[in-house]
Amino acid sequence: MTPKHVAVLMGGWSVEREVSLRSGAACAAALESVGYRVTRLEVGRDVAQRLIELKPDVAFNALHGRFGEDGTIQGILEILQIPYTHSGVLASSLAIQKDKAKIVAAAAGVPVAKGVTVSRFEAAKRHVLPPPYVLKPVNEGSSVGVILVRKERSHPPQELSRPDWPCGEIMLAEEYIAGRELTCAVMGDRALGVTEIKAATGDFYDYDAKYAKGGSFHVCPAELSPNIYQRIQQLALTAHQSIGCRGVSRSDFRYDDETDTLVWLEVNTQPGMTETSLVPELAAHAGLSFGELVQWMVEDASSDR
Repeated sequence: MTPKHVAVLMGGWSVEREVSLRSGAACAAALESVGYRVTRLEVGRDVAQRLIELKPDVAFNALHGRFGEDGTIQGILEILQIPYTHSGVLASSLAIQKDKAKIVAAAAGVPVAKGVTVSRFEAAKRHVLPPPYVLKPVNEGSSVGVILVRKERSHPPQELSRPDWPCGEIMLAEEYIAGRELTCAVMGDRALGVTEIKAATGDFYDYDAKYAKGGSFHVCPAELSPNIYQRIQQLALTAHQSIGCRGVSRSDFRYDDETDTLVWLEVNTQPGMTETSLVPELAAHAGLSFGELVQWMVEDASSDR
């Protein structure tokens, strides 16, 4: 039987390009190890033509950030009628718009942090919320451009007014929830476990903490009371379903033990997929090897998602 031909889409031109290349390389190697024929496709503006020439059976979407995670590449794959992994056009475009995704998730009963959407210039002029609060680009991932405005900070972040600011014009400001950074993966209609993420220095899980060597460490499974652990699993599944996600997603949370405050931050429709990333780690805790995880994702792929 001829093995399926899988095109692994990686790279692209978003600010998360380097992370995507790492995810793509790891997934391609794992797919080859379980018997698929794999083409590594570093995505450029000619991606549609490249896919027409390759004629893959499945596109494994390992892109992160805008274009790859916002419904755009999903639309191209729908037009070309190539089955693909992860979420479809609508869920992808909704989930990456953090302010819009919060409205949908909250309507489904998921607790969210209080916040406001503002231009980056407005956020540079004045405190748009009482400190402490968090400012994040409304449609980026991997904590790119996220700023923690601490309580003692007298002036709003001036870097937002720079002419070379690379992370878009609109920012989401949210109240800062002290406590623990938690994440939960969903695979199909099943919530996996919960991981606590701890920054190696400080209390803020920013881009450097995520990707610099030794910048953070994971506690998997998270050391939580059973009711909070199960509540996070339930909320991750609710967010996944209400936004319309497919395949694998990962929801991020903050939990303050002292006040028993739990809030959902966002859902990642294209979570990191190196062997040491959070979703593969959670899948391993559930008894799935990295090869088994990516194989499930390929066999789950479809159009009209």
